[in-house]
Amino acid sequence: MKTATLFWRTLAVATTAVWALAAQAQASLRDELELIESLKHAPPCCVIDARSAKQRQHPVLADALIYRPGMSIVPTASVIVVGDDNPGALSVAEILAKQHPGKAIFVVRGGVTAWEFVRKALDKMPASSEVGAPPVGGTFVIPKNTCESGETLQILSSKPKAKL
Repeated sequence: MKTATLFWRTLAVATTAVWALAAQAQASLRDELELIESLKHAPPCCVIDARSAKQRQHPVLADALIYRPGMSIVPTASVIVVGDDNPGALSVAEILAKQHPGKAIFVVRGGVTAWEFVRKALDKMPASSEVGAPPVGGTFVIPKNTCESGETLQILSSKPKAKL
């Protein structure tokens, strides 16, 4: 009887530990094919450009957020980090992973060249609505890279309609 109880308690503790590790954010290095597979059903919320200022000049990553220390983002989906080299990009990804437990943070193995390949491959794939997904009544499109928080870039304002 005591052996069975000990077994179940040990199993419960081990299961809890596994779930706790799974809930942690994961900063992982992915090659082109792994990224395409990970992102083909759910695009990332943002791309973080962690390259040096000189490297950011060419090629320019469209719609990417430039990494800076203390950067604050609100990731709604996975985050992609592109750097000058794999170790540098991984260190940025690990900082973001600590800030956002439970979010997938992918580092592009191969840098900007690999990311451009992945982006082009994803652009060629049919949207989910084209492959038999049920139609949705009202749709709302979230613009790319809306995960950075802080000072607003635009403020929507409207004037009340004049009474006739």
